[in-house]
Amino acid sequence: MDNSLKLDELQDSQSGDGEAILRSKDDQEDFDIPTSVTDLEALYNIPVKVSAILGKTQIKVSQLMKLNRGAIIELDKKVGEAIDIYVNNNLVARGEVVVVDDRLGITMTEIVKSVVK
Repeated sequence: MDNSLKLDELQDSQSGDGEAILRSKDDQEDFDIPTSVTDLEALYNIPVKVSAILGKTQIKVSQLMKLNRGAIIELDKKVGEAIDIYVNNNLVARGEVVVVDDRLGITMTEIVKSVVK
């Protein structure tokens, strides 16, 4: 008899100390899986950090100290090129900069499929 579990039969869970653990689908009686939107309401107030990276550059500290108001710093992205959108430091999407009521905003144009580590 083969006692090994297939990868798709495993499910991520969190232990009390924040360490990720894997459980088989047979162990589901140990925890409840959300089945509707109302089951997810407890998650709605959890803060997440969203960052939109317009571009990057590297400069020396001496150059940084010489910058004045109105200085231009050249970035590695071109005008119109998609920007990266991160949630909690994980790349999740790409998008475009838009103006919304005199404020900058982001339109997501692509969802990035991440690789599970």
